[in-house]
Amino acid sequence: MNHLPEDMENALTGSQSSHASLRNIHSINPTQLMARIESYEGREKKGISDVRRTFCLFVTFDLLFVTLLWIIELNVNGGIENTLEKEVMQYDYYSSYFDIFLLAVFRFKVLILAYAVCRLRHWWAIALTTAVTSAFLLAKVILSKLFSQGAFGYVLPIISFILAWIETWFLDFKVLPQEAEEENRLLIVQDASERAALIPGGLSDGSEEAEEKQDSEKPLLEL
Repeated sequence: MNHLPEDMENALTGSQSSHASLRNIHSINPTQLMARIESYEGREKKGISDVRRTFCLFVTFDLLFVTLLWIIELNVNGGIENTLEKEVMQYDYYSSYFDIFLLAVFRFKVLILAYAVCRLRHWWAIALTTAVTSAFLLAKVILSKLFSQGAFGYVLPIISFILAWIETWFLDFKVLPQEAEEENRLLIVQDASERAALIPGGLSDGSEEAEEKQDSEKPLLEL
């Protein structure tokens, strides 16, 4: 007889949890919320986000890595000066690696301009660079004679192709979702601060205890 029925226990638990949430709302500190808003706004003012900065660093790495491989290829195939004149001044689509280097420069300029300078929050720029890179490299591999020129005929097209798709994955699955999540958090904090400003300064301890006692006695009175 000392045990309460299950429905009475559920009613007590629900009333206690609702009252706890009410106390949490009344205990919101607008000062803390404003400090959090200022921290989010400070991140926006300081420049691009950390994940976007990492993306820009990877785009720079793409250009430098392809450039390094191209310079190594120039040095291996008879010296930098002679090979450079042959590949640039006497450019041949079927045997030159110069266009792969220009493709890396194209990706770097478009992506840095779009996502670092203009701070674009859309995927169309990365889709353009990846589509152009993929189409050009596929045509280059099919039509050219790179495979007959040693290991670099395989390495440069494959590395360029892989880096372009890694950039696409990184932007689409890391940069844009994380920035959208940060923006949503800022909106939630701002909304909470506005609601906290409308809530009275909280209940006294005596009134809280009285309300808890009333909430606990309601199910008993209903029985």
